[in-house]
Amino acid sequence: MNPEPTTLNDQNRLGQLLVALFQGVLYRDADSALWQPLMDLQARVRDYSATIGLELILDEAEGYAYLRQRPAVVGEPELPRLIQRRQLSYPVSLILALLRKKLAEFDATGGDTRLVIDRDQIAEQVRLFLPQTGNEARLLDRMDAHLNKVVELGFLHRLRGQDNQFEVRRILKAFVDAQWLADFEQRLSGYAAHAASGEEEA
Repeated sequence: MNPEPTTLNDQNRLGQLLVALFQGVLYRDADSALWQPLMDLQARVRDYSATIGLELILDEAEGYAYLRQRPAVVGEPELPRLIQRRQLSYPVSLILALLRKKLAEFDATGGDTRLVIDRDQIAEQVRLFLPQTGNEARLLDRMDAHLNKVVELGFLHRLRGQDNQFEVRRILKAFVDAQWLADFEQRLSGYAAHAASGEEEA
């Protein structure tokens, strides 16, 4: 089957899609105006992305799409990285681990598709793996800083008008995969040992 000819409108839509994907994750619910064009033009998005060493990750069931660095191919020159790896602090990594486990438990219930959790619930779980402190206000200040980082990374979405309520973004499943989750208990043992050492990263 011959591909349909590219129209000016398609070129404009493709440009909008690529710019949006370069800026971050596209969500079906939050970016509805771009979602259908992505469905229509995904082959072209993939082709264009491939020329600069990126690949489109699209999960229609969960409703998100993003670009990631394409794995290196043996025998081919490696392109410079356009998407940089981020080194996460211990508390942020811990929050992501706990949220991923919470999401797996939530999905197992087969109920709503949106997991909403508040700051106090997250703090209550995280404090078990952080060094004990008698300064509750300082702990919550640090918790807010860590949660802001998780929001910045795109794994939590703060609900409008409810600063302490968060929706867990389902894209977390793509970054904390099943194998990672299978090692969760072992990771928590390491986190507990870290807490016992009394060393917390800022």
